Formats: sequence, C-alpha cells, structure tokens
Amino acid sequence: MLHIVHMIERRYGPARGRQLVGRIAIASLLLLALGAGLAMSLPARAQAVDGKAIAIRALDHMDAGEYAQVEAMFDADMAKAVPADKLKAVWESLPAQVGKATGRGDAQTMEQAGSTLVQVPLHFEKAELMAKFAIEGGGKIVGFMIQPAQAAAAPASAPPVAEDASFSEREVMVGGDDRALPATLALPKGDGSFPAVVLVHGSGPHDRDETIGPNKPFLDIARGLAAQGIAVLRYEKRSKARPQDFASGMFGVDEETTNDAVQAVATLRGIDGIDPKRVFVLGHSQGGMMAPRIAAVSGHVAGLVLLAAPARSLLDIVIEQNRRLAVLDDGKTSDAERDAITAIIQQVRITRDAATDPATKTVMGLPAGYWRSIDSVDPVAEAKSVGLPMLVLQGARDIQVVDADWQGWRGAFHADPKVSFKLYETLNHLAMPGEGDGTLAEYQQPNHVDATLIDDVAAWIKAR
Repeated sequence: MLHIVHMIERRYGPARGRQLVGRIAIASLLLLALGAGLAMSLPARAQAVDGKAIAIRALDHMDAGEYAQVEAMFDADMAKAVPADKLKAVWESLPAQVGKATGRGDAQTMEQAGSTLVQVPLHFEKAELMAKFAIEGGGKIVGFMIQPAQAAAAPASAPPVAEDASFSEREVMVGGDDRALPATLALPKGDGSFPAVVLVHGSGPHDRDETIGPNKPFLDIARGLAAQGIAVLRYEKRSKARPQDFASGMFGVDEETTNDAVQAVATLRGIDGIDPKRVFVLGHSQGGMMAPRIAAVSGHVAGLVLLAAPARSLLDIVIEQNRRLAVLDDGKTSDAERDAITAIIQQVRITRDAATDPATKTVMGLPAGYWRSIDSVDPVAEAKSVGLPMLVLQGARDIQVVDADWQGWRGAFHADPKVSFKLYETLNHLAMPGEGDGTLAEYQQPNHVDATLIDDVAAWIKAR
C-alpha cells in the first residue's frame, strides 16, 4: 500500500481533487483508497532523518522533470514499482486534470511505525492534493502517494441522534481481544427481537460511516433502517483502524474483509434485542462482492443485500475503470493516461503470472498475493453456492460498477424466486441521486443515500 496511489478516497479519504485525480491514477476508482494505509509495511527506522527536506527535494526534482533523480531517492522496492518513466507519466498528466500548479503548503512530519511520514499540500487551479511520503532511517523513500486533500467540509464524526428518534446508538466492539474493531450499533427503541444488518465496506481503509468527502453513506443507511425497526452494526475496517495488522505484507482479501465481517455477524447475533435468526449482510461495492463468502463462512446469515456489487474480477475492472475515467471529461485519452493504463495492464499480467513471488508489490503497490486472493473470488458462483435470499441494488449512473456487473447478476439469478433486483435510474455508486451522466465530482457534493432505496431494503428485510 505504499507506492504512487492517486486515490479517490473516501477519506478513502475522500476529497476535492478526487474527481480529477482518479482519472490518471494507477489506482482504480473502485478501489477507494486502498493505499491510504501508508504505515502497513514500513520498515523499522534506524535513525532520525530530515524527512521534510527529503520530501521537498523529491518534489523539486519532479517539478524540474528530473525523474531519474527521484527514482534514485527510492528504496529498491519503490524503484522497481515506480521507475522514472512511470513517475513521469503520472506527474506530467496532473496539470491536464487539475489545472496549473499554483504552489505548495507547509510540509508536516510525524513519526509512525518507525518511519518518518511527511505530508505536503499541493495547490492546483482545480483541486487541492496532498503528497505523502514515508521515509526510512537511511533516508530512502519507501512510500509515496498523491491523493486528494481531505475535504474540509467533512464532519469529523457522525452528528448525534435526535432525542426524539425511534432508535438509539451505542458503541460496541467487533471481536473480543486486543485486535477488536470499534463499531456503532443503531438499535430501535422498544422490545426486540429486531432483525439486524451488518454493513460491509468497499475497498480501502474505510471508517464505519464509509465517509467519502462530505458524505457518509453507511451512516445514512444505518439510521434509515434503524428508524424502521431494523438494527444495524457498522464498524471501522481493519485497514483503517489497525493497519499494523498487515505489516507482514502476506495477507489476502479474507484477512482484509471476510473474517471481520464474520465476526461482526457473530457480535450482532449475541446482542440482547437482536433476533439471531434474522441477521443480514449488506455489502457495498467490494463488500457486496464478498458478501456471499461472508455468509458461507459465518453460516448464520439470513440473506444478502448487494449494493453496487461487482460480478467480475476486480483486476479486470481496474483496467476498465481507468480507461473509462481517461475519457470522462474530454472524450480523449492523453499520452500520459495511455502510459498509465499500459502500466496497469502490465502490473495485472505480472500479478497473474504464477512465477511472480506473492510478496511482489504490483497493482497499486499491493502484494501480488493479495490481488490473487481477490482474483480467485467468483461472487456469482459463491452466491449460487450459499443459496440465500438476495436483494441486488444498482444505480444506473454508477461509473464504477457498471451495467456489465448488473447484467452479470441478473443473468445468473433472474429465474431464482429468492433473488430480487432493483435498478435506480438517478443513483450513483454511493446510492445518491443526481442528474445527467455520472461524475466523480458528485462525491464531493453533500448528499444522502436515496430514501427510496433505504425503504426498499427495509421492506425486503421485513418480508423475510
């Protein structure tokens, strides 16, 4: 999770420049901010270094077109993953996407996981970006990413529940040891037993509200369902709350997503007032893709709600999304964008090559072993295997998980009476309404999950 990652962060990280930076990223729009876990594989720091000076020197070199000098500042892994030509392609594509550079802000440093972390604000005409560096004790750069600056309008925490609300919220923990994850339970008032839902995030280090810019889709869904008599558990994703748990670099999608969701189901089933026979999983994006596996491993899931769930390999979608994003604004693919896409295709090939060491960092600087674990997921086949009731939801304006995925689910389950489908003409990937063609800029406009969609989920769960 260390190399050049231009994220559309929900945090994963979300932010103002997201709509433009995502187009030219080696990262994918679907994989919202996987790279934000910067400290996940940092080496121990042997001695103090002037991280601020190193970061500024690297940026000065890039501004001067001296990419070989920057590559020389990288450690061996970084230099292999991001050689000078890739660095050039990405850096020089920025002005076309975010306008002319207008300066930098003051660099900030901190010590974390034994390394020096440096953040440098980058000002552009159309966006505010943040360059982030991780520098080990010998002075080599071991991590570098550029992502949208955190949206200032995004509230730090969820607003309190109104006193006259029909539900309350309380803090709980998912898991019972020192690796447990903080979570929030929205519980209807009155006597149970209530049906209940576990919310499972998309890709990247999400918080419990799945915050993206000023928007909090999981907060909307949790409170919307709780107001209709359905308990909801939402939790901090492990890559957000405990990135140190991935420090070895040897992990897969189950360690990232499945196992904690299974534990969340168990936690919810054990809470007073919850009907343990009516616990559902609602997965968004990658969380929807993994929902059938979560149900299979748990053995205690009553049904699945798949919101904007991929039906195909994420590695294939990464390539497709970057191609789509490259032409999003002007209908053209620049040379820099074409180079970045070519680099992604090559990284995917290396990932799928059985001769590649699983620890080798490939797409988005993540280990090949991690990507292989995701590539082996066949969500449609796994959904058929568990045979549970499902509600499949899709926004027609979604530019991340698109009609090909929607048709994949419909083609496989259209004749299954246990599976229902809902297509919403005005909704985007966050299940939020808009007009015209979908854009990334929408993610930075305050909005809320569509009330009709929440009502549909509530009605479906109550009917089970």
